[in-house]
Amino acid sequence: MSFPYYHVDAFTRQAFSGNPAAVVLLEQEKSAEWMQAFAAEMNLSDTGFVVVLKDEFALRWFTPTVEAKLCGHCTLASAHILWETGRLAAHEAAVFHTHSGILQVRKLGDWMEMDFPAFVPKAVDSAPDFIKSVTNAEVLSLAMHPQQHSLIVEIPTEEDVRAARPDFSVLRRQADFAVILTARSESYDFVSRYFAGRFGVDEDPVTGSAHCVLGPYWRAKLGKDTLKAFQASTRGGDVIVHYDGGDRIRLLGQAVTIAEGTLASAAL
Repeated sequence: MSFPYYHVDAFTRQAFSGNPAAVVLLEQEKSAEWMQAFAAEMNLSDTGFVVVLKDEFALRWFTPTVEAKLCGHCTLASAHILWETGRLAAHEAAVFHTHSGILQVRKLGDWMEMDFPAFVPKAVDSAPDFIKSVTNAEVLSLAMHPQQHSLIVEIPTEEDVRAARPDFSVLRRQADFAVILTARSESYDFVSRYFAGRFGVDEDPVTGSAHCVLGPYWRAKLGKDTLKAFQASTRGGDVIVHYDGGDRIRLLGQAVTIAEGTLASAAL
C-alpha cells in the first residue's frame, strides 16, 4: 500500500509564490501522531490529509507543531488536487468533513470558491505590549477574533504592513494568539500579514482562515460585500472575499501543483 502526496502553491497561479501546502491522499485515516510527524517532516505551514468517504472527503490540517482547526490554503490545495487528479469532475463540488464542520469548494473556471464560516471580530481597547515588537507604525484599530484565535491590528498604510519586521522570538514567548497586521490599499481593498508563532509558523505566506475574520472587519469599514485582498508576505497571494453579513463567507483563490510523489514504505 502506498499513498500519493502533492506539493501545491495556493492562492496563486505562479509557482513558488502564494502559500505552499502538502496534500496527502489516504484510503483510511492514519493516527494523529503519524499525521503530526509527517507534517513536521514536510515543514510547511500546513499539511492536509484527505480521506475518501464515498462521494465526500474527510480533511484534517496540521502545522509542523499542532493540528489546525481551520486552514484555508490547505483546503484550497486539497480541492485543487482532487480536480487535477480526476477524483472529482470539474462540475462536482469538493465536500470536506472537518473539525470546522462541512466545507465545500466549487470550481469556477480558473478560480476556486470556498464556503467557510465567517467570524465577526470584537473591538479591543488597548494593544498588548508585544505589539511594539511587530510594528512601529501607529495602531489605528484593534479587534479580536471571537474565538480568540487572532488579533487584528490595523495600521495606516500598505507600506507600513510591508515594512514590518517582527521580533518572532518575542511573539513566540508572549503572544497567546496569532497577530494579523492589516491596512487599506490603493491597489486592493486591503492588505495583510499573518504571524502565528504559537502555531509553529512565524509568518504564514497567505492565510485563508484569517480572511474569515478580515472579511467582516473590512466590510464594516468599507461598506463592500466583495473585497479584493492581498497578503503581503515575501511570497504574496491574492484572495477575493465575499461576505454579505451572514455566518458564512466565500473565499476565492487559485492554485498550482509544484511536485508530486509517493510515500516510501518506511513512512507508512
